Formats: sequence, structure tokens, C-alpha cells
Amino acid sequence: QYTFLNKIHIFIISTDSPTRIHTLKLLYAHLPKRSNNAALYYGEYLQVPKLLSCQTLKSQEHGVNAHDEHLFVIIHQTYELWFKQILHELRSVTSIFKQSKIAECDIFKAVSRLRRVVEIQRVLVSQLTILETMTPLGFLEFRDFLFPASGFQSVQWRMIENLLGLQRKQRVQYGHRQYCSYLNAQDAKVVQSVESEPSIHELVEKWLERTPYLSSKEFNFWDHYRKAVEDMLEKDRQSIKKNTKITQEKKDIQLQEIEVSAQHFRSLFDKDSHEEMKRKGHRRLSQKAMQAALFITLYQDEPILHMPFQLLNTLLEIDECMTLWRYRHSLMVHRMIGARIGTGGSSGFHYLKSTATRHRIFKDFFNLSTFLIPRVRMPELPQSVKSALDFSYDD
Repeated sequence: QYTFLNKIHIFIISTDSPTRIHTLKLLYAHLPKRSNNAALYYGEYLQVPKLLSCQTLKSQEHGVNAHDEHLFVIIHQTYELWFKQILHELRSVTSIFKQSKIAECDIFKAVSRLRRVVEIQRVLVSQLTILETMTPLGFLEFRDFLFPASGFQSVQWRMIENLLGLQRKQRVQYGHRQYCSYLNAQDAKVVQSVESEPSIHELVEKWLERTPYLSSKEFNFWDHYRKAVEDMLEKDRQSIKKNTKITQEKKDIQLQEIEVSAQHFRSLFDKDSHEEMKRKGHRRLSQKAMQAALFITLYQDEPILHMPFQLLNTLLEIDECMTLWRYRHSLMVHRMIGARIGTGGSSGFHYLKSTATRHRIFKDFFNLSTFLIPRVRMPELPQSVKSALDFSYDD
């Protein structure tokens, strides 16, 4: 294309004026043009007039001058715009992890987009501070006009939860009804369709299960790691038993705590123990995925594991930010309506507070710290494995 245009350019400047003008007219006729031949305008591009006409106040429809309703509408519309951007980022991440083979550059893309989600979540939390400039009395001026609409009916928020991997059995019920029952038929269908898709949790679990280097003919990481754990726990037992400054009762309590830790470690090595913990709801990841996540966390400094570690850590941050947003939201609701029933018919503050602890998605990544051991006790990787985990250049 460049060569062709260059030849055209030479042809134009080497011809006489009438031919040159004729050629320019032909070229111009084939250039893409805007339909109205006008330059792009800021307000038109962003559809600002349409955006600014979306604030319809229910209090005005009832002849009431509720000043703070305008802020209430703006804040929640802004939330929905940010939710749309979060979904845009999460969709791109799911498309990456649906691939059978994921390149390092794709992991970088996924981490970058998930980091963007984290920063958006921080903005969502900070927006509550703006909403809290509204007083409870200011809210009461228009609250009764909102029934039965509620934030529970945010389709995009439910899509975000499902896309990340929140399970239906985890959800706290309000009004003894399933969460989709508060949506209209069309919205419920959209949310349920996302619920049936592979979630980021499921896709990352499958990706973790494909992690290499966990075991090879020359090196079995888990044999070495298990020995290091057993030595560490035995050292802790002996330290407690030899401690003359505490009573026998306290020694027994501390020794029992070590046995509980030993049971958690055992589940990493024993498949039956792991499945039992999954059955009780203490684990969600498969044993193989859990082992891979731990290996990545322990050897995060190795070059090829740095981006995978950042991925796990960013998913943990997303879960943390969602928990923080839910908790801050519950405090704001408590501040505004006390112990009253919410506009959607739920117990308001108490429901929102319970979701902060129950609606966690990546708890297994939080629990990885349970299985960390000091660097000095970590199994030393053989040179062949270290070389495979490094980026090398052969000059």
C-alpha cells in the first residue's frame, strides 16, 4: 500500500496541472468521509446531551423538592458505567483463559486488565464518601418514592459476581427468595446465562492444573516440601515442650494448634483429605490447582513465575476490594436507614453485612499463606528446573 501511494505521489507531482487536479479529485472521492462532512465534536462523540438527560427525579414527579435525589441518581448511574467497564475487562480476561495454550504476553494482558478492575473498585469505594454527604433526613425526603426498586436489581453487578465465580449456593438469600427472583424476566435470563458460563475462577483453576515443574523424574517438589514442613512442625513441637515459662495447659493448647496446622498441610499431600475439606466447604480449588498456586507463591521470584504470581495476587485484591465495598456499603446503609427494611424488602444493613463475609470468591488464594514456609527451609530447585524457570538468551 505504501509503495502504491508513493508511486501515485510521484505521478501527481510529475504531471501537468489539469491532470494533477483530476487525479486528486479521484483520490479524494475514494477517501472515507463522515456522513455530514463535519469534524468530530466532543459532545457528539460522547453523546453528552443524551447522558445528561438521563437524570429523572421521582420526587419532582410527586411535586417534592428533594435536593439530594439528584446526587443519589448521579452516583448510582456512575456505578453502572463503572460496572460496564469492569465487565468489559473481565470478558477480555475470560477470552484469554479459554485458550488451550496461554502465552506469557497474554498473562501480562490479563494482569494489566485485572489491575484496572482493582483501581475502578477503589473509585467505587471512594464514591460512597460522596454519597455520605447526604444526611439521613435528606434521604428520607425521596426514599419512599423508590419502592420497590433496589440495588439488588443491578443486573451488571450480578453479572460481575457470576463472571468472577460467585456460586449460587454461596449467596445469602434475602426474603427467603433466590436473587434472580427480584429481577424482571428479561434481566433474570441475562444474569442466569452468565451464571452458566465458565467463570474466571473455573478458568484459572484449569490453567493452574496445567502448571509444569511440580514434578519431574529428577525432582519431586512435594517430597522435598513435605519433609521441610514436617521438620518445621516438629521443631515447633519441641520448642513448646521445652518452654518452662508456660503452664502445661497452655502447652497442650499450643500443641493442639500445631496438630490443626498439620492437618491443613496434610490435605496438600493427601487427596482424600483435600476432598473432605472441599466437601465441608473449606476448599474450592482442586488439589492440583492448590498445589500449583502454592508453588507459584513460594517461588514467585523466579522470572517465569512472576506474572502468574501477579495474577493470583490481583484476583485476591479484587476479592478484597469487593468485600470492602460491600462492608462500606452496609455501613452507609446503616447510617442512612438504621435497622429499617431496605427498599427492596431485605433486612438492609444486616443483609449487606452478611454478604461481605459470605460472598467471597478467591478464599483459597487468601489461605495460601497458611502453607508458606521460610525461604531458608524451602526446597532448593535443581539447576535444570531453575533454568527452565528463567528467561535466557543465547548470543
